[in-house]
Amino acid sequence: MFRSFRRIGALGACTVAAVAFTAVAPVSAAPATVTPLSAASQAEDLEFTLYAKEVPGGQDDETGRAPEVGDSFAFADDLFRTKGGEKVGRDGVSCTVARTGSPGDLQCVGTFVLTGGPGGQIAGQTLLSVDPADEAPAAFDIAVTGGTGDFKDVRGTIRSTPDGDYSRLEFHLTR
Repeated sequence: MFRSFRRIGALGACTVAAVAFTAVAPVSAAPATVTPLSAASQAEDLEFTLYAKEVPGGQDDETGRAPEVGDSFAFADDLFRTKGGEKVGRDGVSCTVARTGSPGDLQCVGTFVLTGGPGGQIAGQTLLSVDPADEAPAAFDIAVTGGTGDFKDVRGTIRSTPDGDYSRLEFHLTR
């Protein structure tokens, strides 16, 4: 995930934060647990952690110019239950530069496809503020906007945290 930041760095520091969007980190190596919130609301909490590792895209992002509003890029990750462990899905993310300068903003939209039980898709988006003076990306939150399959009607957040060659994603969902 962070290799993408370096590769995309040619677009400017603004794009560095966008790559972190896909960082997914497992909250635990165990399968997702479902805990009822209350009998009255019939809502359920789903909390789990996954790790995302970027899939090489084979694109040369070294343009040598500063990012401009409207510039965009995409990337993909494989998702694992643990670092280097069982692959349980994949994601795809597209980011667009919304503001340049210090800080710069990236509007990112992505979809996580999980196949390692539970299964389905989770959609998310975030506006990432990137300060060119920061050497490493910080943790950030992704708003969950919906899902399919076992994740139908979910809402919540995903906390993305840099973790070496991986991104740790902590899913905090309610349905």
